[in-house]
Amino acid sequence: MSKPKSPFTKEQLLPQEEMIEVARQKGKLFIGIPKETSYQEKRVCLTPDAVAALTAHGHRVLIETNAGMGASFTDRDYSESGAEITNDRTKVFGCPIILKVEPPSLEELEHINPQTVLISALQLKTQSKEYFQGLAKKRITALGFEFIRDADGAYPAVRALSEIAGTAAVLIASELMSSATTSKGSGLMMGNISGVPPVEVVILGAGTVGEFAARSAIGLGANVKIFDNSITKLRCVQTNVGRPLFTSTIQPKNLLKALRRCDVVIGAVRGKNRAPIIVTETMVECMKQGAVVIDVSIDMGGCFETSEVTSHDHPTFEKYGVVHYCVPNIPSRYARTSSLSISNIFTPYLLQIGDEGGIENAVRFDRGLKNGLYFYHGILTSKPIADWFDLSYRDINLLIL
Repeated sequence: MSKPKSPFTKEQLLPQEEMIEVARQKGKLFIGIPKETSYQEKRVCLTPDAVAALTAHGHRVLIETNAGMGASFTDRDYSESGAEITNDRTKVFGCPIILKVEPPSLEELEHINPQTVLISALQLKTQSKEYFQGLAKKRITALGFEFIRDADGAYPAVRALSEIAGTAAVLIASELMSSATTSKGSGLMMGNISGVPPVEVVILGAGTVGEFAARSAIGLGANVKIFDNSITKLRCVQTNVGRPLFTSTIQPKNLLKALRRCDVVIGAVRGKNRAPIIVTETMVECMKQGAVVIDVSIDMGGCFETSEVTSHDHPTFEKYGVVHYCVPNIPSRYARTSSLSISNIFTPYLLQIGDEGGIENAVRFDRGLKNGLYFYHGILTSKPIADWFDLSYRDINLLIL
């Protein structure tokens, strides 16, 4: 009877010397921040204070001239914080780490050097197959900041921008109701004026946008009704707001009754691929003349059947006497606040990447950061992207051990 063959060689079975872990060397980052060119995008990834924190740790930051002007940050502010300013866009895209709010265009990808680390939003619904092929061709390592998770399992970037969008929705609605607007406002004020019945606000969706919209509306003295099919979310909103609220599951009879009476309705319902249509055209037809619709879900298709994408230049249109506001990029309207919020998220991660000696070590030891990685040296590591665009992918855990 033959002896079974061992899967190990004789040399592999011999005792080996112990490998002691070598202390990680801190790395010096060289970060490039180009000016955003996307339509009506005024935000910037890092504020001058964040740049000062990074340069104090020995990192270099190269910023394209006027990159922060949309958020009221001047080149001088950045220069005094230790950043280097340049007119040469190609030079900025030549940095080893590129930081952007919006994903780079196909034209911008041409300027990026091979093996670059790209940190930006991904915005999967607006991307094309050519974008990912461009990343693969340049062997780029890419992080989508909306997929980065914190220690609690939440998405800090998404939450921060949702807080802004929720608060902004109420402020925008308040302005649109004013008689001074050209869009035939109802003339109602969202303030708790003695002897005057309060404004009725309906919020669809009890996520972060819905919660912060409720906080703002209550703060301005409005009557708030929140609809969501998740009892857990409705319970959480009541707990977080710290007061009893009218909450209901999304039932057509109850919703139609609330819509007929309301002065403002805010749509903040998300879906896996597309936001579900909660309010039909017939329901909008039944609403009061001069009522305001703010569709925050418009970036995912909108949750009102009557919604159409608008811009910051022409933000509203009227249908059935109801004013619709359907701008997809609401946080960009408040560019400075949004930039401060994004910068607060980016800065600790950049400092961590520097302390760990580079993106590879940082991703190896931080599962939340690893969750944001969708390209690793030109290899797609995200299953949802692979399924969406019919591309092949590899599990990141098999690439980074």
